[in-house]
Amino acid sequence: MSTPVTVAEVPADVTHDLRRAVLRPGAGDVAWPGDDDPDTVHLAARAPDGRVLGVVRLSPAPCPWRAARAPWQLRGMATDPAARGTGVGRLLLDACLAAVAERGGDLLWCHARTTAAGFYERFGLTVVTAPYDKPGIGPHVGMVRELRESRS
Repeated sequence: MSTPVTVAEVPADVTHDLRRAVLRPGAGDVAWPGDDDPDTVHLAARAPDGRVLGVVRLSPAPCPWRAARAPWQLRGMATDPAARGTGVGRLLLDACLAAVAERGGDLLWCHARTTAAGFYERFGLTVVTAPYDKPGIGPHVGMVRELRESRS
């Protein structure tokens, strides 16, 4: 990556333009239930000029495939197509893992588009379902990654 990119927590509305452009083209409202919950975390990767290059949402939620003490769902991860292959996704996912661990999470899970499953696998998430269709969105797989509790 040639320019320094930063990742920080942001208000939900900062994620909406990239959600709309990448995840739900043509959708009007991309505010999702739970976006404003105080436990929900929104992260954005920004270029030095402030331009949003990637976004993701994290929220505590029961995993449909694995029992866990403190599971967190990764949802709405999107990277600006012009920034793909530059490490922005890696920075976002590293920040996700750190944010969930800091909040005591022991499992990260997601409904991953089948086209993104390989990316998530490189970060230790495992496919745990057969492919399934999310109406209006397309084929997905369920993925999980167990997080180890840190020992001081």
